[in-house]
Amino acid sequence: MSTRADDDDQQRFALGFLFALIALVVMTVLGVVVYKYGLSHAPKVPPAATAPAAPTVAVVTETVAVVIPDGASIRVDQGVVNFYFATGSADIAPGAAEALALVIQGVQNGRKALVSGFHDTTGDPAKNEELAKQRAQTVRDVLTGLGVPTEKVALEKPAVTTGSGNNAEARRVEVKLVD
Repeated sequence: MSTRADDDDQQRFALGFLFALIALVVMTVLGVVVYKYGLSHAPKVPPAATAPAAPTVAVVTETVAVVIPDGASIRVDQGVVNFYFATGSADIAPGAAEALALVIQGVQNGRKALVSGFHDTTGDPAKNEELAKQRAQTVRDVLTGLGVPTEKVALEKPAVTTGSGNNAEARRVEVKLVD
């Protein structure tokens, strides 16, 4: 005869096992995303010109930047994650998972991730807007690939899609937490 406590223990074990399995799948997907969008698109740099290793994002309230030679980079500044892109590209710089740790934590605490794409002023404005949209969708896909539910990620087209700053700073996707 089984007691209710034994049934509860079995359910807790099963749920724990299920969460561990989900975590394993998420980490595998993350590894594939980082490999596909990080290592496979990284420029071949001679050993003498190799930049120092990317910093680990331990305290995300500080400003942290990861710069990639081809122009793609990620910057976390006061809780906003900015993905900067090379001209004409929607490829994300390596380090996305680490930079999005604050956003993932915020979503787990009941908030939503708001993703907005911006573009620079060079070239065809219509193509730039479409590229800004593709970049925002790529960042959204990375978030969902890291286990964030799709209903917790909102794409928002800003009123003015031309980004501020120089052209390299203007080509960006911002990820903010909202209530």
